[in-house]
Amino acid sequence: MEEHLWGGFSGLVIGIGLSAACGFRILIPLLGLSIAAMGGYIRPAPEFSWIGTQTALLAFATAAILEIAAYSIPWMDNLLDAAATPLAAVAGIIATAAVMTDVPPFLKWTIALIAGGGAAGTISAGTALLRGVSTASTGGVANPILAAAEFAGSVLTTLFSLLAPIVGLIFAILAAVAVMMILRRRRRRRAACGQGARAGVEAIRKV
Repeated sequence: MEEHLWGGFSGLVIGIGLSAACGFRILIPLLGLSIAAMGGYIRPAPEFSWIGTQTALLAFATAAILEIAAYSIPWMDNLLDAAATPLAAVAGIIATAAVMTDVPPFLKWTIALIAGGGAAGTISAGTALLRGVSTASTGGVANPILAAAEFAGSVLTTLFSLLAPIVGLIFAILAAVAVMMILRRRRRRRAACGQGARAGVEAIRKV
């Protein structure tokens, strides 16, 4: 029983870290998971054994290269962001479910949906918002720098999650908190701008 509990807990820790990495880049964590599975470092759940095949490795590697290249092109990265958040959430769900072994299916998929999908979706939404701000303020000039930072964040989070899961979990939590703070500040600024605009209209009407 204790082994089952530990298997579920360790899988959850690894899964959340990989999900956070999916929020930065969708395919790099899946590529890392495929490499780890092929090397025997991680044993995916039976229904996800295909992740550890050469076909999956080649597919993930090719798709990851294309994703990295696309995000290095200003304006195209904004188009990709439109679909990135839901896809990142799906990737986070898959990554979490794949590493949670010895867990009842209903519990596993519930955790994968909430924790995995939530972590990936939150971080992806935050990075999309930052890219929108960068595009508006710099005309897209600074977007490649942001893309490089996202790539580094995805690689580091993936490595930490696979090699030092607790560190990866901490990194994922910090990233999610940072994104939530950014989103909250953005909403406050919008609310303040809206109130300022309404006040200006009212002042004009009084005049």
